[in-house]
Amino acid sequence: MIKIHFKKLCVVSALSVATLIPSLAFAQGAPIVCPDYKKGTTNIPSERTGKKVSKALDEYNLDKVDEALTILYEIDTSNEFDRAFTDRFIGNLLATQPKNAGKALEYLNKSVKVKKLNDLEQAGTLRLIADLNMQEKKYADAVVKYKEWINFTCKEDADVYLRIATALYEEQKWAEIIEPINKSIKLADKPNKNAYALKLTSYYNRKMYKETVQVAEDTVTIFPDNKSNWTQLGYFYMLVEDYKKALSTFEIALDQGYLTKEAEIKALMQLYSTNNIPYKAATLFEKYMKTGLVKKEEKNLSTLASTWNQAKEPKKAAIYYGQAAAMSSDPALYYKQGESLYLSEQYKDALVALQKAVDAGAENLGRVHMLMMEANFYSGDFRKAYVHVQEAKKDGATARSARSWEPYIKEKAKNRGISL
Repeated sequence: MIKIHFKKLCVVSALSVATLIPSLAFAQGAPIVCPDYKKGTTNIPSERTGKKVSKALDEYNLDKVDEALTILYEIDTSNEFDRAFTDRFIGNLLATQPKNAGKALEYLNKSVKVKKLNDLEQAGTLRLIADLNMQEKKYADAVVKYKEWINFTCKEDADVYLRIATALYEEQKWAEIIEPINKSIKLADKPNKNAYALKLTSYYNRKMYKETVQVAEDTVTIFPDNKSNWTQLGYFYMLVEDYKKALSTFEIALDQGYLTKEAEIKALMQLYSTNNIPYKAATLFEKYMKTGLVKKEEKNLSTLASTWNQAKEPKKAAIYYGQAAAMSSDPALYYKQGESLYLSEQYKDALVALQKAVDAGAENLGRVHMLMMEANFYSGDFRKAYVHVQEAKKDGATARSARSWEPYIKEKAKNRGISL
């Protein structure tokens, strides 16, 4: 029922190598905002390492990534900053190559582990590692690194919390989604439909339907032009058996042109019936069967016929029972067609349908013969009525009723001078 779509994470574009290493001098980063944070010492690569890094950067700027990596792999240094700096550069280059994402993570993790990078680079690399883990579907690792980024920067970021919630969703940790997703919703500059979808999923999968409905109501209020939100809310109202709200929600969706699937029309039809409005149910279903949105098949035709019967329109019911029976040769449908024709006082047509029920192998022959008896009786054919009452007497389910009719048929026939 619930569908969540997430855009593919772009993990490298925001941290392109060209902007990461514009020169060999690095200032401490502005993103560090922890209240008790003490800005660290600015580090730059040693001259020997710096020359090789510059050469590698020149190759990268010529789109020679493999050549740049070859130069970086040759750097051998015992200086912790130089090593972390080089590993970070290698990791960022590898991250531009999807096939090397796993290898990129190895180098990036090494670069942050020693905590020797300048603050801006440390923060950016933690974020990149988290994003790469998401891309590689290593969701638990992604959550750890996003939290490390939060603890290091003391930043409250709506997108980071959304990504944490997304990773927890992928791991089906439904209860844990709520805290980060609420933070994401609170911090966001504008509402994000995926955030609300995650929150709704968390409650729904834990069978917390009251909370699910509340989120669905919020979603409709915030994103009123999203047609799927309206039908989803309607279904959730049905789930909690609030059929009046479900009906009004589906009616709004219908008026807005949001009901575009057969299942949605069927849901609204069902709601009309549940709310004791069968005439609207039948007219709605008939309308969309004529447009083709609702398939003209046996089951739907039978449902429509039954609904017309509920609406006290047996003549219309008979039409659709007849169409359904013609598709399947189901004796039960022929019987219902005959019964509806009988109720609409179309006795001759009723007898035709009831005979088809007999020919098709109806199991409840006693009931069929009783109805055929009554149709013949009310159309004035007492001889045939008498024949069918004799057949009905043979069925234990209808024998008693048939015996009570028999003298009445005889009397009517006698009064009109008809011998049986």
